[in-house]
Amino acid sequence: MTEGPSVASESVANPRLRAQLIVLVSVVVLLAGGAIAWSRIAADDGGSGDRVELAEPGEYTEPGTPTNPSVPADGLPDVDLLAADGSTVRLPGDDRRPTVVNFWYSTCPPCARELADFAEVHDEVGEQVRFVGVDPSDTVDAMERFASARGVRYELLRDESFAFTDGLGIVAFPATLFVDANGRIVDQTGAIDGDELRDKLTDLFGVTA
Repeated sequence: MTEGPSVASESVANPRLRAQLIVLVSVVVLLAGGAIAWSRIAADDGGSGDRVELAEPGEYTEPGTPTNPSVPADGLPDVDLLAADGSTVRLPGDDRRPTVVNFWYSTCPPCARELADFAEVHDEVGEQVRFVGVDPSDTVDAMERFASARGVRYELLRDESFAFTDGLGIVAFPATLFVDANGRIVDQTGAIDGDELRDKLTDLFGVTA
């Protein structure tokens, strides 16, 4: 007669234990899912100049650090880009000068810092080197207004379908490609300042300001 209550008590305890385990597992799954969602939102938020990105556990890197894959040394993608007037342009085209192709957009903080330097160097060597800004994100008005405010007077093209940008594997902005007079990509970089840009042009193309 003493075993009856023990069996009954065990049959009640097991469902309670299972329920507690289910709740615990659900909480862990929700927490993990929330952490993943937050990390994706943080990584996609290009509008904040103060954010950082998690590279490896415990290691942080400032946005703008070059993370693009190495671009093949062959020519640029045969893709139409759009000029401000709506006409189509393909790079490098018939221009036989070396070309600097800078990828940027207006809500990218390192892009904003870099454009003024590019504008200054273009004013110095624009007759020897073609400068092209490629914007895959902004409207024509936003692109022109933002660049003009930083002194840019060189060619601006839109890549509204991302076909040109994606064709080169560009995922981190800003990015700059250096293309020789034969249309061959000879170097690439992430964010650089005016002095670094001048050094690149001298080393790669023998151009001095």
